[in-house]
Amino acid sequence: MTTTAAPEASAAGEASVVLGVGGGIAAYKAAELLRLFTESGHRVRVVPTASALRFVGAPTWAALSGQPVADEVWSDVHEVPHVRLGQRADLVVVAPATADLLAKAAHGLADDLLTNTLLTARCPVLLAPAMHTEMWEHPATVANVATLRGRGVLVIEPASGRLTGADTGRGRLPDPAEIFAVARGVLARGGAAPRDLTGRRVVVTAGGTREPLDPVRFLGNRSSGKQGYAFARTAAARGAQVTLIAANVTLPDPAGAELVRVGTTEELRQATLAAAAEADAVVMAAAPADFRPARYADQKIKKSDHGAAPVIELVTNPDIAAELGQRRRAGQVLVVFAAETARTADAEANARAKLARKGADLIVVNEVGPDRVFGADHNTATVLGADGSRQAFPEQSKEGLADRVWDLVVTRLSST
Repeated sequence: MTTTAAPEASAAGEASVVLGVGGGIAAYKAAELLRLFTESGHRVRVVPTASALRFVGAPTWAALSGQPVADEVWSDVHEVPHVRLGQRADLVVVAPATADLLAKAAHGLADDLLTNTLLTARCPVLLAPAMHTEMWEHPATVANVATLRGRGVLVIEPASGRLTGADTGRGRLPDPAEIFAVARGVLARGGAAPRDLTGRRVVVTAGGTREPLDPVRFLGNRSSGKQGYAFARTAAARGAQVTLIAANVTLPDPAGAELVRVGTTEELRQATLAAAAEADAVVMAAAPADFRPARYADQKIKKSDHGAAPVIELVTNPDIAAELGQRRRAGQVLVVFAAETARTADAEANARAKLARKGADLIVVNEVGPDRVFGADHNTATVLGADGSRQAFPEQSKEGLADRVWDLVVTRLSST
């Protein structure tokens, strides 16, 4: 039995979060996740497993959370913690969630305080798995994850990267800031509100493609990928299985998404068409280059002796969105974007024509430029529907805009 007391802390209106910590090497990363919760005003009770306490001791969790820490049901029995913690929580997050914890949760086992809390929780539950690739891909784990997701538990996809020792592969705990972003999205949706993309597969593209001119130069654009990543995060928070196809993006991998990296428009095309085949919704938030050089120079293009600039011949790239519109299966929702450099009377008319040409359901129209949208954390947009609808969204966070667009997507998915 392990218990460390710390002063109680509470504040009116703050969310109550239970942070479960499984017994994996990634347990140390949960300390950063705890810090993000507490610094944003949440009241957090850490519930580690006995194995987790072998990686990070109870005094650390107590000091960072300002709450008592226990791993057994026998601590403070008069408060019935194995029931009360789950009942009072607005959110339960488990990070890392080991293969053992996933199995216990899927089968309703309750042999410590954390697994008891999972059984009594009536709030959203977010599990962030972390384990070796072989364990994540084992049929038993696959079945356990499917069972949990079928019950409405949000099990986010692990990241790919360096694991324990020299191993590399899928199974790494996502960046704590990205787990926090998903958790924040769950809380923002009203706690126990239904996760309306549960069981849905969605594909999101992000970033800007680059078309090489020579070994050191390329044609590209200013897209940062932030809006696409916001779509991926908010879809994960709503329970979707997300495939994020990122072109030349340097942002942290969003928690809960399977990440596919691409460079050129043709690479983006191939990856998107493959992923979209089984998707319920596709959001084309990437900025693919409309043109590419007709010829690639194997050597760096040099200035001529008289200083004349070379003439670069361009050819048109394939229209990925239009191809998706032609290929999409019945019931699939397609969202495309129209980036305008100025607000003109013709902007919406042009966007409606583009919407019809692409065969999409929704088109997100926004004004872009060096100091607008690209690289910013906020966005302003008008969303036009193939059904003639029009909705203008004021400036808000890119996550907020993404959620508003997902609302429109969910409505269309529900009507099919």
